[in-house]
Amino acid sequence: MALKNSISKVIIFDSGIIINLVMNGLLEEFVELKKRFDGKFLITKDVSYEIIDKPMTIKRFKLEALKIKKLLDDKVLEMPSAVGIEDRQVSKMMNEVKDKANNIFFGRGNAIQLIHSGEASCMALSILLKEKNIDNVLSVDERTTRMLGEKPENLSVLLQKKMHTEISMHDENLGYFKNFKFIRSTELMYVAYKKGIIKLKNHDVLDALLYALKLNGCSISDGEINEIKKIG
Repeated sequence: MALKNSISKVIIFDSGIIINLVMNGLLEEFVELKKRFDGKFLITKDVSYEIIDKPMTIKRFKLEALKIKKLLDDKVLEMPSAVGIEDRQVSKMMNEVKDKANNIFFGRGNAIQLIHSGEASCMALSILLKEKNIDNVLSVDERTTRMLGEKPENLSVLLQKKMHTEISMHDENLGYFKNFKFIRSTELMYVAYKKGIIKLKNHDVLDALLYALKLNGCSISDGEINEIKKIG
């Protein structure tokens, strides 16, 4: 498939962010944000499985899955083919990403698995987009994936506390993860708030919005929330 020259930027969404927005009833705002974004909102096949295919088989989650499927049907969310990238390319690159990421930190003599297929496929798609000179950002709420790209030394400390054991790091793979850019659901919805997309009007709306996202899975500290509120 030929890539359209008009595609200049992309946001790649991990499953956790989409689920967080659904749980907080923010899909309408998400759709409006996409209308104002001069680019594509993409998910991978692995993410689609996590947020649509698998939950569609579980009664408890089927309604949410149908809501997300509608985003795909309406092309609010799109697959990599929308920018000329095939699923097999993403899968091949994903295996490389997983191999690199899951052979950096070791505890008790064993390699620590940091990321799974969903996160790895998002990173793989980001790499493939860069090869096409398409600017992109990874929308990820999960802390480990972001720390791997932003502050791997802090990740080593975190793993040591979590596992209660000495952690060794093979840092030859760290350079592979340096150039990823990230955005969380909190920053995404802050943009929506600033653009007037959040229709609820109250002086507590921003605080309520940020904490709702935090409490449903976004890794953000109280201090970071206070900083955003000062800007807002």
